[in-house]
Amino acid sequence: MTSTAAMPVSSLPFLVSLEAAAGHAETAEAAFRREAAQRIAALEQERAVAYRRLNLMRGLAEAMAGADAEASAVAISFAVLRGKLGWHEDSEARTEVLEMFAPVAQALFRALSGEDEPEPSPAAALAGFEGWYADNRHGSFWTLFDTYMPETPLVDF
Repeated sequence: MTSTAAMPVSSLPFLVSLEAAAGHAETAEAAFRREAAQRIAALEQERAVAYRRLNLMRGLAEAMAGADAEASAVAISFAVLRGKLGWHEDSEARTEVLEMFAPVAQALFRALSGEDEPEPSPAAALAGFEGWYADNRHGSFWTLFDTYMPETPLVDF
């Protein structure tokens, strides 16, 4: 009998190829999980902005519904916007934001007043404002609504 040296199990070509395939599958899964997490985060952000947009514009429309003049409707919209953003004091930057938001309020008032197709439309005016804000503030207007609400202790008297 001739004695042959046994090949170590870990170096069998078949097992080496299976190990490589398992490593590739693990890498592909990890990459997919990262991509899925990024996509979910992007969709989550889109949803949050869509609801913020809806809630703000609905709130403005409801508050402005009784206004009899565009100037008063704009003033109402500013008060609502200040309240929603927690702006209790004015600053130069806040005043600029409100001034740039005025066309949105004006378009919304015209739509509420029964104009069939106000120019610009409320949607176009809002998109223009969002674009201006992004260009001038280097971020989304809707991040202003990301307010941290600290927990307050419950005190029972």
